[in-house]
Amino acid sequence: MANKHKILVMGAGKIGVTVASLLARTNDYESYLSDIRAPHKLPEIAGNPIKFIPSDIRKTDEIKKFILDNQIEGVISCLPFHLTIEVAKIAAETGIHYFDPTEDVATTNKVYDLAKTSKGSFAPQCGLAPGFISIAANSLTDGFEEIDHIKMRVGALTPNVNNNFHYAFTWSIDGVVNEYIHPCVVMQDGERKLVPALDGYEHLVVDNEHYEAFFTSGGVGSLVESYAGRAKNMDYKTMRYVGHCEKMKFILQDMNLREDPELAKQILTKVIPHTDQDKVVVYVSVFGKKNGVLSEVTYTNTCYPLQVDNTLFTAIQMTTAAGICTIVDLVVHEKKLSGLVKQEQVSLKEFLANRFGSYYKSGEK
Repeated sequence: MANKHKILVMGAGKIGVTVASLLARTNDYESYLSDIRAPHKLPEIAGNPIKFIPSDIRKTDEIKKFILDNQIEGVISCLPFHLTIEVAKIAAETGIHYFDPTEDVATTNKVYDLAKTSKGSFAPQCGLAPGFISIAANSLTDGFEEIDHIKMRVGALTPNVNNNFHYAFTWSIDGVVNEYIHPCVVMQDGERKLVPALDGYEHLVVDNEHYEAFFTSGGVGSLVESYAGRAKNMDYKTMRYVGHCEKMKFILQDMNLREDPELAKQILTKVIPHTDQDKVVVYVSVFGKKNGVLSEVTYTNTCYPLQVDNTLFTAIQMTTAAGICTIVDLVVHEKKLSGLVKQEQVSLKEFLANRFGSYYKSGEK
């Protein structure tokens, strides 16, 4: 039997645990999960348990020694975005593959710099958005000779909502606030531009459900650069139930709490609940000329929580982890990708055919 690929997952939060679990249950991977403290409970995987390794990201020499001593092939950062660059540095210095799902643009730019001289493959922004959304959008452009607008929309939502913010936290509050306050990369009239988060308000209907959408940071990934000279307009927006954006503008802009994100998070956690009952809605539209005719092609997908063995994973856990694990699989196991990996290098067909990416098939319309 072939040796298992040894993968180190840094960060034992919801996404890290899900990634380690999905990889381990294939029996092609040996999953090491590491953080400063162990999660309350790890999913049980018969015959191939996840190995928890306590570590402190500030003690990089100890982590590098562990990687080299145990012949780790790749490391995945599932830590908060402000710690991600430390994991990328460790990967570069040990010559192993690197993966992350971060939406933080400044962090990703630093990762790109490290990738230029790294021995291993570097695949930043390989989760849901950024990540899968770029794969879906890129595949929809096939056959278009002129692209007027690429629209990417994603909502991590609850099936039902009954509070004044029209929202419940289904993932990291750090990530939500971060994408609500930083400038957003878009393409307008063929030029790369930065626009304020929470601007660009629109109303849309996806599968007969009404939503609002607005600019948020990071979701577009590297697609704007990849489509320079090809697309006239491109943007990524977060979807929410109608009424949420107005409340967030009041808190972050009118009250100027975007200048104090820690206080903003303290306030929001007191009034917005957390929930594991969620859904993830994906909407992509490409508008332009196809075979000389003005055309529009759309892709929609709504994913829900999934029971895997004895563990129920939320929709945001599964969509993010499936995106990460698919790219890991293509780099480490199938060896189809190398160097600096951009999500748009993978076709939607190839992604959905992968054993991890196939999760998304459950929500396709």
